[in-house]
Amino acid sequence: MSNNIALHGTTILCLRKGNEVVIAADGQVSFGNTILKSTARKLRTLSNKNIIAGFAGSTADALTLFERLEAKLEKHSNQLVRSAVELAKDWRTDKYLRRLEAMLIVADKNNILILTGNGDVVEPEDHIAAIGSGGLYALAAAKALMTIENNLTAEEIALKAMHIAADICVFSNHNIILEKVV
Repeated sequence: MSNNIALHGTTILCLRKGNEVVIAADGQVSFGNTILKSTARKLRTLSNKNIIAGFAGSTADALTLFERLEAKLEKHSNQLVRSAVELAKDWRTDKYLRRLEAMLIVADKNNILILTGNGDVVEPEDHIAAIGSGGLYALAAAKALMTIENNLTAEEIALKAMHIAADICVFSNHNIILEKVV
């Protein structure tokens, strides 16, 4: 997997605060230095909105991965961790899937996971995960807001952090879409 492509061109942030789990994405699709679309939808809800997911990287590749993850969730009774591990195993070992250039963040009420084509299933510290070219900016902003702004909800923290990332990352924008685990 080429990390240049998978990590470039978007911002996805997922966090948990208390019982609230949210994921946010910007809406920009870039091709090199050109903006192709500013209102893209990079998030999905799965398992009757009990699981939320976002992607960075190639759209077609990410949609393929979402389909595979949904199949794993059906096979493993919507157990997110087991399904994610099984998807990562397939992604790492299958000759076709290995060529896919995307990263995923998936979450349910109890887990936030980052999945990569290297076979990684990473549970981030502090219940905050971010991917994409603006991911590190959003991650830093969310960590600071979680520490400083105790009165903010998870949704408010995610939106503020995404706007901070969009102010810094030229491959992200302020058209933020947010999904929650229900």
